[in-house]
This record gives sequence, structure tokens and C-alpha cells, in this order.
Amino acid sequence: MQTTRIIGAIFITAIAAGVFTAVLVHAVWFAPETEVTDTSISVPTSTVVAVQSGDKPARLIIPSIGVNANVQDVGIAASGNMAVPNNFTDVAWYKYGPVPGALGSAVMDGHVDNGLSLAGVFKHLSDVKVGDDVYVENQSGQRLHFKVTDIELYPYKSVPTDQIFNPKDTERLNLITCDGSWVQGQRTYDHRLVVYTTLMSS
Repeated sequence: MQTTRIIGAIFITAIAAGVFTAVLVHAVWFAPETEVTDTSISVPTSTVVAVQSGDKPARLIIPSIGVNANVQDVGIAASGNMAVPNNFTDVAWYKYGPVPGALGSAVMDGHVDNGLSLAGVFKHLSDVKVGDDVYVENQSGQRLHFKVTDIELYPYKSVPTDQIFNPKDTERLNLITCDGSWVQGQRTYDHRLVVYTTLMSS
């Protein structure tokens, strides 16, 4: 009888651990747009640029904050906003805009956290400083060097999208994540942090 109880307890514990692990993995790796980690902002509909596959970004590297991330391609979500990565370790490049290194502002976003205090890829983006190095490796193996030129914090309802997604700008890479305080009714943070970088000549 005692052995049966022990086996039953072990079985129940194993099931509970499995459920907990499954929930935790889902929370860490997947981020539906309705969750607290939504970093997206409205996208100007005129921003559509033809891109060669070899020029697409493959990795984003920011040495000063320890970022070395895979880059996903994303478009526009049903909300009309730029879509976000489907996990917390990758960043997302707006595939209808310029590629990094081309004329105009390329844009990448990433999660700050998952609502459970587990850090996202851009958890420490606010720690970067003007002059910091940012690198993009594209699918052809080329490494592009950018420098941080400006860092801005905008109220989430007043983000200058025409500036961030400017297809006629100089060769820029703009990085976006959430910042500020949590707005319960909107299920989002009340600010967007934008890091502006400029391509350095080779």
C-alpha cells in the first residue's frame, strides 16, 4: 500500500513538472501579438522596397549589451503594426523596408521581456550609448558596421513612424523595443525606445 502511494505521488509530481515545463517553454519562446511583449508600432503603408535574398539580414550583433541574435523576416500584423518576433531570443526585420546597408531606414524590433520578468533579446537595449557599435551579418556573409547616433524614447501613441521607417533616409538601422510603464488596459508598455544607427563607410 505504501509503495503504491509513493508511486502515485511520483507519477503526479512528474505530470505536474511536465505541465509546468511546457507552460514555461511556451512563455519563454512564443509571444503572440496580444501579449505584453508586443513591441510593434504602426507602419507607413508606403514603405515597400524590393530586396535581394542575399542582402537579407541574418544576425544582429550589439557587443556592448551582449546581443548576438538571429534575425526573422516580418511584415505587417493584422493590427496594422509591424509584426514582432515569435520568440524572445530573435529580433525581427521589417521585410517591406530597406535591408540594412541600403539607402533608407532599415528597422528591427525585439521583445524586452515576456511579462514574467524573463529577459527578451532587447532587455538591455536602453543601456546602449551613442557611439556604440552595431553589426549586421547578411545572408551572403557580409558584415555591416553601424554606429549608434541617437537614442529616443517616445510615448507609444506618438511614435514618429515616418521618421523611423523613412525609405529615403541615409543608410540607417533603427532598433525598437518597449519601455516605460505597463498600461494594463492596453496590455502594453507606454513608451517605445528607438535606437538610431548609421552605416559606417568600409
